[in-house]
Amino acid sequence: MPANWTGSIVFGMVSVPVQLLKATETHAGPKFHQVHEKDGGRIRLKRFCEAEDKEVPYAEIAKGYDLGEDEELILTPDDLDSLPIPSKGTIELLAFVDEDTFDPMQFDSAYYVAPSKRSPAKPYALLREAMRETGKVGVSKVTLTTRESLAILRVKDDLLVLHTMLWPDELRPAGVDAPSADVRADEMKMARTLMDALSENFEIDALHDEYREAVEALIESKAQGLAPSSTAKPAPASNVVDITAMLKRSIEAQTSRGDSGAGAKKRASGSAAKKSTTAATKQKPTATATKRTSAAKKTASKRTGTAEKAEKAASGRGGRKAG
Repeated sequence: MPANWTGSIVFGMVSVPVQLLKATETHAGPKFHQVHEKDGGRIRLKRFCEAEDKEVPYAEIAKGYDLGEDEELILTPDDLDSLPIPSKGTIELLAFVDEDTFDPMQFDSAYYVAPSKRSPAKPYALLREAMRETGKVGVSKVTLTTRESLAILRVKDDLLVLHTMLWPDELRPAGVDAPSADVRADEMKMARTLMDALSENFEIDALHDEYREAVEALIESKAQGLAPSSTAKPAPASNVVDITAMLKRSIEAQTSRGDSGAGAKKRASGSAAKKSTTAATKQKPTATATKRTSAAKKTASKRTGTAEKAEKAASGRGGRKAG
């Protein structure tokens, strides 16, 4: 894996040569390009110079800043590379704080911090173990390409990991009013019960990108000349909600799923034992069955007697009314 950045972690007077390796990778999915829907012709984006009315290569493109009154300030890559920014080649640790100091909304990209190939192991290991023992994360700044970012350094397993972060003033205010409502104790209890039911046997590794899989299936079916399968659209949400009833139904549904799963496991594990005893069970009528049959007969006779009495009483009333 190629390094995204090389430099040093500065820890007081200690310098640790390191390299940053991208720690995450988003699902790219199938790669598409733009085409004209009518004839399938490729749509291409070209860089044209307005002054010369011709296409220019990327290597000749610089950054421009509009000064107003049709005046443009041009900044070349060399201009930007010469900026005196201390964090361009170093990750200077400014302080050590608790990990929950930062709002998770600030976290951006993650990088594995690997020692440089010729770096001694002792400084890296010392910093890692000191952070692990104290449970602290290091606060720093780092410049990647043309952007300086706030960053934290933390321990993950036996490696250091650097998280670039948004600056505090880059977090936008919500701009909406928080909903307010009275929540009853029974509703809160059912909500906690549902949370527990949903969380039981949950495995994060079982989740996957269903949209990407659906796109790949769509491509395969259309490539074979087949009609793509359609899925039913979800019903629109209603504005009128009986929260208690919805919670109750959700808990019942989740519980039934759990019971069916557990029942399936029990049936699978006990199938061999059941097979060995099924024949013997069928041959021997049980006393319980006999008792249930006699009880059923008694109940039926009682019901018959009761029905006859009711018919006589009704006919008597009917006769008196007619008379």
